[in-house]
Amino acid sequence: MTDRVILHCDLNNFYASAECVSHNEWKNVPLAVCGNPELRHGVVLAKNEIAKKFGVKTGDVIWQARQKAPGLVTVPPHFDLYMSYSKQMFKLYNDFTDMVEPFGADECWLDVTGSQKLFGDGTAIADMIRERVKKESGLTCSVGVSFNKVFAKLGSDLKKPDATTVIDRNNYKKLIWGLNADEMLMVGRRTYEHLKKLNIITIGDLAHADPAVLKSHFGINGLRMKAYACGEDTEPVREAVKNRDVKSIGHGMTATRDIETLDDARDLIYYLSEKVAARMRKAGYRGSLISVGMRDSKLFSIVRQRQMPFSTYSSTEIAEHALALFAENWNGDPMRTITVSVSKLDETDTPVQMSLFSDNVRNEKLEKLDLALDRISKKYGDVVCRASFIGKDFIYDKTDAEDFLPFQR
Repeated sequence: MTDRVILHCDLNNFYASAECVSHNEWKNVPLAVCGNPELRHGVVLAKNEIAKKFGVKTGDVIWQARQKAPGLVTVPPHFDLYMSYSKQMFKLYNDFTDMVEPFGADECWLDVTGSQKLFGDGTAIADMIRERVKKESGLTCSVGVSFNKVFAKLGSDLKKPDATTVIDRNNYKKLIWGLNADEMLMVGRRTYEHLKKLNIITIGDLAHADPAVLKSHFGINGLRMKAYACGEDTEPVREAVKNRDVKSIGHGMTATRDIETLDDARDLIYYLSEKVAARMRKAGYRGSLISVGMRDSKLFSIVRQRQMPFSTYSSTEIAEHALALFAENWNGDPMRTITVSVSKLDETDTPVQMSLFSDNVRNEKLEKLDLALDRISKKYGDVVCRASFIGKDFIYDKTDAEDFLPFQR
C-alpha cells in the first residue's frame, strides 16, 4: 500500500512574528508578546527570533525576559490580528488540498497524498507553501513531511525557522529515536516524568518498551504512545468542516490571587460551573462525569473525577459535585488555578431510564431555573448573578481567556 503524504505547517514564532510584520520598527529588536501582569498572566506567550537568541523562553515571567534581553519590547496580544493571518494561511493551505486540519491558530496538518500529480511530491509542496507564506504574509513557516501526523509534526519542530524536514520510513529511526520522548505528541511533562522512572528516556526507548509495562502504567494510552514511536499512527487528517465529537466541556481560571479558603474555592467553583453548564445547554448536552483540576502556587497539578448518578446541565448540581470533589482532594495548599469540566456527554433529547425508588435523579426544577436565566441573559445581558460573587476580587470576567490561547491545545 502506498504511504500517505502528510505535511505539518507551523508558523514560526507566530504571535511575535505577526507583531513584527505589522510594525516595521520592531523587525530588528527583541520582542515578546506577553499576558496581562495585573491578572497574573504576566508571562511570555511568544517571542521573536532575536529574543529567542537572547534565551527568552515561552513561559518566562516578564522581568526574567527583560533581564535576558536588554531593550526587550513587550506588547499585549492582539488576537484579531493573529486570527486574520491565521485565516489567510488556512486559505492558502486549501489551495493545495481540501484535507486541512487546524491544530491551534498557527499549525495545520495537510494530507497532500492526492495533490502530488498537480504539485509534485511532498517536499516540493512543502517548499511551495513556505515560499507562498513568506511572499504573501511576510511570515515564515516550518514544514514537516512524513507518512503520518505524529512524525510530520516532529519534522516541523526539528528545523526552525523557515525549513522543510522530511521524515520517511528510511530515516525516522535515525532522526527521531534519539529525541527525548516528551518531544512527541501525547507525552506531556508529567507523563515524561513517569516514563523516566521506567528508564524510558527517548522516543527509541518508547518504541522498544514492553507493551505490558506501558499498559499497566498508562492504560490504552501507553500502547498508543508506543505505536506512535514506531510510526504506526494511522489517524486521518480531518477536513476542517468535519469537527471531532465533543467529548467534554470545561472552564478554568487562574485567580488574581491564591485561593486559600474553602469559601473562596466554593465561589470560584460555582462561577466556573455556571460557565460550563451554560455552554452545555447551548451545545445541547447533559453530562455525568465531573472533573476538577487543581494547580497550586508551585504549579503542581492534579485532576480528580467523580461519576454522578445522573446526567445534568444544572449549574448547581455540577457545582455541588465539583465542590465535594475539590474538598475531598484539597490538601490546604494555596490554589492558583481551578478547572471544572464535564464529560460523558449525552444529547439533551437522549431518552433516560428513570427510577421509581432512587433519589439519584437530576433536579428538573434546577434545570428549568437555569434555562430561564439563559433567556434573561440573552435578552438583557448578564444582569443576574449569585450574590456570593459580588465583591470577590479573585473572580474576573473571563473575556481575557485569550491570554492563554497559545497553551489551549
